[in-house]
Amino acid sequence: MELDAEEQAIVKTVRDFVDREVKPVVRELEHANTYPEALIQQMKDMGIFGLAIPEPYGFVQVSTPCYALVTEELARGWMSLAGAMGGHTVVAKLILTYGTEEQKEKYLPRLATGELRATMALTEPGGGSDLQAMRTVARREGGEYVINGSKTWISNARRAGLVALLCKTDPAAEPRHKGVSILLVEKVPGFTVSKDLPKLGYKGVESCELTFDDARVPVDALLGAEEGQGFGQMMRGLEIGRIQVAARATGVARAAFDDSLEYAQQRESFGKPIWQHQSVGNHLADMGTKLAAARQLLLHAAERLDSGHRSDMEAGMAKLFCSETAMDIALTAIRVHGGYGYSTEFDVERYFRDAPLMIVGEGTNEIQKNVIVKQLVERGGLSC
Repeated sequence: MELDAEEQAIVKTVRDFVDREVKPVVRELEHANTYPEALIQQMKDMGIFGLAIPEPYGFVQVSTPCYALVTEELARGWMSLAGAMGGHTVVAKLILTYGTEEQKEKYLPRLATGELRATMALTEPGGGSDLQAMRTVARREGGEYVINGSKTWISNARRAGLVALLCKTDPAAEPRHKGVSILLVEKVPGFTVSKDLPKLGYKGVESCELTFDDARVPVDALLGAEEGQGFGQMMRGLEIGRIQVAARATGVARAAFDDSLEYAQQRESFGKPIWQHQSVGNHLADMGTKLAAARQLLLHAAERLDSGHRSDMEAGMAKLFCSETAMDIALTAIRVHGGYGYSTEFDVERYFRDAPLMIVGEGTNEIQKNVIVKQLVERGGLSC
């Protein structure tokens, strides 16, 4: 699709950053599971954490397609870098869309510069995809909410200074989603990042368990002005979140394809480059076709979100297809590389470890299919 000149320059700047600064160091950082402090600081300096925040709170708000392509470029270099700004963007969008003017003025300027990092806390131990069954409760006591409960698999939790916490402010509400609210929680007494969770991939950036033991926040920490709106607010916020995950998956798929295409032209067997062997050539043709389709579906979902129309189906389709495509292309990249694909001296093994996160993260692909089919029925199929 066509971006304007300014957005094209932004994407190119990020692409150059990935090629110049990320690719030379990513293998060492990832294998050591080292937090990429210097790279994150450069992302702040480039304004990447504020791409979804408009004036007067930020500096430049890009279109969702531009945001998706920036995310893809980061994930092409290292998926963890794209993950570091994913939940941050969802929280910024939530505040921008639903926050009070005081909340916008308090948080958005610092979120735009990356001075304040944010994350969202949805998943609970044993809860999985059933968010309405959450047990984290915020009880109103005078001018405060008292929070008790726990969350798990929260990315960037140690370095985030602000958490958009999905919790129950009315546990007895029927239907259950009517009792759910979002609280904007800073690091207050009683709020503990209890441990980091070991992971197959997605290294360098922490994923943590959170505990709330009589943690107290003021009533103005409630996102917006009315309790019971949190479930709908978060579902809307997850539309940009799922587009972001789809873009991450597309970036991983692109990296795996690019490496495979280059390797297949350099590696020779039986007297010719291996891409000329039909079995390898067919792999590359399939990979390129699937990658092109994934990017188009990603950009379609991004354009739909910017149109102002409901886009949960489009975001779900993009997340579903792009993540499954990334997994498929990452595995095929190992096939193309042969034994080298299984070696830690090549990057394709990292792509294979990173790809599964996008299948289960931000709502599993099984959940995406539920969202998609409900919308297909409600809309009467696919419109042209």
